[in-house]
Amino acid sequence: MAREIVLDTETTGFDPRSGDRLVELAALEIESFVPTGRSFHVYIDPCRSMPSEAEKVHGLSSAFLRGKPRFEHPEVVDAFLDFVGDAPLIAHNAGFDRGFINWELGNCSRQHIPEHRWVDTLELAKHRFPGMHNSLDALCKRFRISLSEREKHGALIDAKLLAAVYLELKGGRERRLELATADMTAAAVTAARAEYGPRPRSLGMLSSEEERLTHAAFIRDAVKGETLWERFGL
Repeated sequence: MAREIVLDTETTGFDPRSGDRLVELAALEIESFVPTGRSFHVYIDPCRSMPSEAEKVHGLSSAFLRGKPRFEHPEVVDAFLDFVGDAPLIAHNAGFDRGFINWELGNCSRQHIPEHRWVDTLELAKHRFPGMHNSLDALCKRFRISLSEREKHGALIDAKLLAAVYLELKGGRERRLELATADMTAAAVTAARAEYGPRPRSLGMLSSEEERLTHAAFIRDAVKGETLWERFGL
């Protein structure tokens, strides 16, 4: 089955080259367009202060993040790389997440995740809805995906929302209908191929001898000719 990873990040700002860092990383596994329930989620100490503008977006303060594992710790970088493996990575505005993750990987002497492994749902949405607003929130509203669980942006909840959006962009309800139809067709074929063995005992006649003689006389006098029943000795 095709395995893919949907991920999202939260950061201290917009550009790792100016000193901004990852503070939250979440990834969800899907196989053949079905969420498996397996996930990876971690908060990360950025080893720097949190700008107030960024904290307003995701609600993660310097005090909360202080003492959390740094990205280079095995429980973050090794666990993340083990979880994603060689699967494609699904992200909204993927260049942003790719830039931060590869910057952090480079800082701890790990190989970058190449661009060809990334699938950008923003580009998918622009292709499907050209000229429309295609933020994650806008797509959730368009696909009627509830935002009730989210008070602020968070990597884990946004990854869950993005997984739902991605499945809709790849076919959504229509794809599930196709799978259901295929299952029903396979069941029908199986039923059509079922073979029935001989009865353990034959059914006895339900008509009496007198009724059969009366019926034969009626056929002989009323039809007056060869009948289908006579061909089979009935």
